[in-house]
Amino acid sequence: MYAHRLSILLGIATLSASLAAHEHAHDELEDLELDPHAHSHGDQLPLGYVRYPWQSPQTHVTYPGDDEVTADSVFSGITTFAHLPWQKCLSPAAASGKSLFDIAILGAPYDTSTSYRPGARFGPSGIRAGSRRLFLYGSYNVPLKHNPLKAGVRVVDCGDIPVTPYDNTLAIKQIQDGHQDLLHRTPATSTWMPVSKDGKEHPRIVTLGGDHTIVLPLLRSINSAYGKISVIHFDSHLDTWKPAVFGGAPSDRAALNHGTYFYWAAQEGLIKNGSSIHGAIRTTLSGPADYDNDDGAGFHRIEAREIDTLGVDGIIKKIRDTVGANPVYLSIDIDSIDPAFAPATGTPETGGWSTRELRTIIRGLDGLFIVSADLVEVAPAYDTNAELTTMAAADVLFEVLSVMTKTPLGKAVPKN
Repeated sequence: MYAHRLSILLGIATLSASLAAHEHAHDELEDLELDPHAHSHGDQLPLGYVRYPWQSPQTHVTYPGDDEVTADSVFSGITTFAHLPWQKCLSPAAASGKSLFDIAILGAPYDTSTSYRPGARFGPSGIRAGSRRLFLYGSYNVPLKHNPLKAGVRVVDCGDIPVTPYDNTLAIKQIQDGHQDLLHRTPATSTWMPVSKDGKEHPRIVTLGGDHTIVLPLLRSINSAYGKISVIHFDSHLDTWKPAVFGGAPSDRAALNHGTYFYWAAQEGLIKNGSSIHGAIRTTLSGPADYDNDDGAGFHRIEAREIDTLGVDGIIKKIRDTVGANPVYLSIDIDSIDPAFAPATGTPETGGWSTRELRTIIRGLDGLFIVSADLVEVAPAYDTNAELTTMAAADVLFEVLSVMTKTPLGKAVPKN
């Protein structure tokens, strides 16, 4: 009986102490609200941080996407890029105009022209898997102050182009045909004065590689609408080598590979000479003549190490000064990022840019007319268990989509 009474008394004492502590905490909060300069060293907040909306000196700002449910379906549905809607874009029904889009994600699972490590045929599926958590907390891009999914632009995942693994010549044709088919569709949003050479509006396509050889058929497709195009190329390698130098060209098929495709693009007149540029270059060479050959292909160069002298802002300025106001094609090799951050690639080179640096540089392209883009050379078999490379690829593409959707491809049609 005595023990029971003692237990009751102890319970009452505990409850009283809890209520007193709660009132003390409430009083401290009121003191903080009354004195904005008061603070506790054990509870410091970042400068300008507003914990409670009523503490804000200004009215609460509402951003696109505010108050929407997030993080609720990261594992549901099929694995499209960032859970974008999936469309069978290459089907006859889609070709008839029933499925419109402004930007298409398109896979090109091709890797039979690599010189070192194959496996990029699994790049499209790997990048999609790495993008599962891309919009987990919403799609608002804080540095750009822009939401690519709420920009009035229809973005879809079109799946992969059917590509044969047995015949390189046929595979290259399949990639061009698939890309060109989508490029000449009518876009879902049609309110702009075209920047294309053919005077028509075209949707934009973001291609997931695949080894870098796929850029030759992609540029052939782009040429059908835009003519010669300025190219921004992020890569650790030049990829303008003469076939006799890179691989020795023992056959016509071998002469086209992931180190020579820009050589052939220049020979075919696909590249706008003098207004194209490489970034993150740090490859070894057969000799100084490789740079002479690169000059002849129409490219300027930014070495990876120049980030130490020019800085990110200087690199962005050099790129923008080179391409000017021309329509531009953007090609990104994941090996432009240092293998410490993105190890799963065909030909890794140390001394590259960090993921953060590349993302910042891409954001610096805001305002350019990027007509289409690709991200290539992701070979998931060499990735870490944490999917570092595929996540980096997905995050880089998030910046590409943000820049694309923020800058419409053309000028607004004047109202009557």
